[in-house]
Amino acid sequence: MAAQARTEHDAGREKGRAAGAATLALAVLACALLASVVLACGLGSFPATPGETLRALLQAAGLHAGAPVDPSLAVVVVDIRLARVVLAGITGASLAIAGAAFQGVLRNPLADAFTLGVSGGAAFGASLAILSGIAGGAALAGDARALPACALAGALAALALVLGLSRAGGGPLSNLRRETLVLAGIVVSTFLSALISLLKSLDEESVSSIVFWIMGSFQGRGFEHAALAWPYMLLGAGIVFWRAGELDVLSLGETQARMLGLDAGRSRLWLLFGASLLSGAAVAVSGVIGFVGLVVPHLVRLALGAGHRRLLPASALLGALLLIWSDVLARSVLPRGAELPVGVVTALVGGPFFCLLLARRGSGGGRA
Repeated sequence: MAAQARTEHDAGREKGRAAGAATLALAVLACALLASVVLACGLGSFPATPGETLRALLQAAGLHAGAPVDPSLAVVVVDIRLARVVLAGITGASLAIAGAAFQGVLRNPLADAFTLGVSGGAAFGASLAILSGIAGGAALAGDARALPACALAGALAALALVLGLSRAGGGPLSNLRRETLVLAGIVVSTFLSALISLLKSLDEESVSSIVFWIMGSFQGRGFEHAALAWPYMLLGAGIVFWRAGELDVLSLGETQARMLGLDAGRSRLWLLFGASLLSGAAVAVSGVIGFVGLVVPHLVRLALGAGHRRLLPASALLGALLLIWSDVLARSVLPRGAELPVGVVTALVGGPFFCLLLARRGSGGGRA
């Protein structure tokens, strides 16, 4: 009895230390995110000091912040850069949460929005809109809402197709197995990639716009794009956080989940819908940005463990940080105001991590 009590006491202390570490990590990430918003709004081809940037942001919020800021600087900081920073933050958070959810649902550490064809569906919807002229003929001009709306519709249509193929053998929609989901996602992703190539070959004038959008960028994006995306992102995040405890059970396997009384198929359906909303809304306003949903959950899992009640909020904060600074690099590294697609920056960061992950798994280094 004494040994059992001592064991339970040690387990409680370990759990308390883990909770304290997670709380500290979340606090540090939140403070870093607030500081990053201010710093990122001051960086670019028209730089501003952190003090000037902070005064411009405070004055835009209606708060007295000392000497007035130069009007042209205020326009750059508030009307242009703040919109990009906000959009990059919510997009990075959405992709990271969705990646953690997909990895938990499919029990696959390499799963993300590409696995189930959600990103491919959004890319196809956007490509179709550009080719048909619905989006004003360019990814950076025309109706600000047309292109994201078409991309979001494509993402949700791809998810519906994947779910339909998963139950082609019959049975209720909630009776979903991860193996059939992965196979259906691969089939849909491959088919949509072929369709995008077909669209590019049909109209050479639209190729540059389609390619630039698919590579991912926040150039030309504004608060109207954030306003379009955040309701879907909020709904998707709410569903995933609501079912966070079920992600922990699903990670144990189908048999264990059933023994614990969890309807695994129904839980997967809800979580897939929430994660797809997050991914579709993110891709709809930013284009296809890879590796965020793959890299961020792994980094958080290595630091804080696999419990999704800690993993999800930490992934959201770290994903926002990663994409904000990736966008800063994308608009700062080239001279004369030229920009790199932010998807290129995230690929340069995520590619080596992906290779390292495969090397660790191949050498028997354990699960990442």
